[in-house]
Amino acid sequence: MSYSYSYAFFVFMFRRILILSASVGNGHVTAAEALKRAFEIKGLADDVRHEDVLKFTNPLFHRLYGDAYIGLVNTMPEVLGWMYDRFDEPWKNEKRRLFFEKLNTRPFVKMVHEYDPDWIICTHFLPSEIISDLKAKKKMTAPQAIVVTDFDMHALWLCRHYEHYFVALEETRAYLESLGSPPEKITVSGIPIDPKFAEAKSRDAMRAKYGLEPELPTVMLSLGGFGVGRIDTLLDSLRSVKTPLQVLAMCGKNDELKTKLKRLSFDGDLLRVKPVGYTRDMDEYMSASDLIVGKPGGLTTCEALAKGLVFVIANPIPGQEERNSDHLLEQGAAIRSNNPRTLGYKLEQLINDPQRLNTMRSNALKFARPKAAFDVADTLNILETTRRRQLA
Repeated sequence: MSYSYSYAFFVFMFRRILILSASVGNGHVTAAEALKRAFEIKGLADDVRHEDVLKFTNPLFHRLYGDAYIGLVNTMPEVLGWMYDRFDEPWKNEKRRLFFEKLNTRPFVKMVHEYDPDWIICTHFLPSEIISDLKAKKKMTAPQAIVVTDFDMHALWLCRHYEHYFVALEETRAYLESLGSPPEKITVSGIPIDPKFAEAKSRDAMRAKYGLEPELPTVMLSLGGFGVGRIDTLLDSLRSVKTPLQVLAMCGKNDELKTKLKRLSFDGDLLRVKPVGYTRDMDEYMSASDLIVGKPGGLTTCEALAKGLVFVIANPIPGQEERNSDHLLEQGAAIRSNNPRTLGYKLEQLINDPQRLNTMRSNALKFARPKAAFDVADTLNILETTRRRQLA
């Protein structure tokens, strides 16, 4: 497989790049893997290592920090939204939060010192805050880059000691500058996604590959954030559509859901449903689709934009996904369905208005930054080259 991305003007070979994420949801880890892949494709480092910081904490902390988040998403999203807003005040809870985090991450600090990276890149605020504290105390000298993995930047991402921020939007840059961050230490790169999403793939070829009808409107239904009852309601709503429609029901690792959907009969319906389990070919399924219905997480949203998919926002998590929704709607790249029972109606209205659909698809492509991972790698390459010259 070949990639046609241009290299930075200066090509400096890093010894070691350490990319740090936290498995709180999938987005931070996915972004880290995308960056790792970009450095490897570019050949910019002798070694690139990605670590989940929660692997280095005790089981209780891991459960509190990671599993509690997933639990709130699934059972009390409104509480998560309240917490998101409550803690979105710059610097307010900085010392208390950092003290708790340091108590549980000593093995992590040991790993960083032993690896001795040229640069540390963080795709989650937990490791970035710990690195910032170590730098403040002169216990670590490696430069730190922070890659924000949502369109809006929550106050938890703010650090005192860093070398560079990578953000998704010019609006986020303005927010950082308003808090005193030097403009030269901010790059608007977009959110890193796997480089394969930047590859053009034929819609017709992808539909043929996965046994889809070539001319039917195709909707990707991302089911990860819906409870079983809501999934039934969504499918019932789609059955009401009078326009022939095929749906890629993305079940992820939920084998029980996939089995259930396979057993459902859609004979005589205008709706065709194809359940899809866990896959590494999401870029190809997106290439085969016209729209995506689901929750606008940062990474899923950026992947969909890269493929020019119009987003039908449903069931967003209060907090960051609500804010992601706002940006998609402002850019004219999405519609929102607040009631699962009317989803079919809203989809049919859009599908039967090809001019509007094409305009929104163009808006999605304009808003997309499919090469964000490469832009981060190239920018760090230039920054390190400049740094080395200044030290020489």
